[in-house]
Amino acid sequence: MGRRLARGGVGGGGVTVPSTYADYADARDDPRFTDWLRARSEPAWTEATEHRFVAELADGTVADDVFRRYLVQDYAFVTTLAALVGHAAGEAPTVAGKRELAGFLRTLTDEEDDYFERSFDALSVPEADRTSPRKTATTEAFEDLLTRAAHEGGYAESLATLLAVEWVYCTWGVANADASPDPFYLVEWIDLHSVPAFESFVAWLRTELDREGPTLSPRREERVARHFRRAVDIEVAFFDAAYGR
Repeated sequence: MGRRLARGGVGGGGVTVPSTYADYADARDDPRFTDWLRARSEPAWTEATEHRFVAELADGTVADDVFRRYLVQDYAFVTTLAALVGHAAGEAPTVAGKRELAGFLRTLTDEEDDYFERSFDALSVPEADRTSPRKTATTEAFEDLLTRAAHEGGYAESLATLLAVEWVYCTWGVANADASPDPFYLVEWIDLHSVPAFESFVAWLRTELDREGPTLSPRREERVARHFRRAVDIEVAFFDAAYGR
């Protein structure tokens, strides 16, 4: 399920991406650590942000059983995601950073939780699937990655994993911000991932990791890149799993 590129990655157009940020930065006038991470995650990045699921969500043709399966599994790892955000907030070096992450944690546990409850009702999701669903192998892989990022690394590892997840969603959300599919749970899912507040949070994550990344040791830099790439790989698999693949 994961793509492991030992000596750099292949970016858009088949261009080989340097395996170290220093080499990547040397060839650019205005390099960003997060641009390097995204480039190294190709082709999975494009596969995730332009996935069939995203297209069907935007045009309203995604089948109810597909979206139901997707939402149940997405909700199943929200607690683990919230734990990662909380861990990152605890490690943030500034009060402003802690406040930013705490604000996102509130969104996860309040606004998004309300969306899930209303959507589950509309989709007739059984109570058992809401509280103790049978998790797919992909969902379990996601939880494992989120947990390892929080407990086997530091602030940068947590940021990289969180950024990969949220940046993918922000990318396809903003790209489809003008879509208005029915029923409500389709358009609201797009809205949640395209509103200015979410864009601003993802931009903040990028800025924060752009500051942290270049200071890392070679070992941690590679671990951060691996976590980011693995998260994007799993995003592709997660969308695939909604179709029973």
